[in-house]
Amino acid sequence: MKEIKLHKSWFVRAPIEEVHRVITDFEKFPQYFPKVAESIHIKKQDGDYREMDATVRSFGRNFPVTMKTRILPGRGFISDNDSPVFGTSGHEELLLSPQGDGTLIDYTYLVSIHRPWLRIVATPLIRWYSMKFWEKAVIDELKKMFA
Repeated sequence: MKEIKLHKSWFVRAPIEEVHRVITDFEKFPQYFPKVAESIHIKKQDGDYREMDATVRSFGRNFPVTMKTRILPGRGFISDNDSPVFGTSGHEELLLSPQGDGTLIDYTYLVSIHRPWLRIVATPLIRWYSMKFWEKAVIDELKKMFA
């Protein structure tokens, strides 16, 4: 099964510590980013590792996702996500680095679509829509927070 690679970088005019604090506060994701997350519940926590059940929003629908996430102190997070209802799984990396008077956000998401019929329909939509949606729903909200 071929993975779809989504990747983009953005600049946010805010200190890396502040961006990291917001972007790794998963329980407040629905509050910070309501267009992306309906709810996130941490089931297990061990140091920087989290196992979470989330209800996420995408393509105008809410669906459950399980997340196994490692917070990288001061650098972002990596997460392996699974959505059996939607028929996808993925590896997500949100990495932060200081740049001038702000923070560079480097985001990569490798998505696998498990249902062949859905792969035909969803692949072009995911490639075209996902990063535009993520930018509006998350990055633009971060920029507003720190304006």
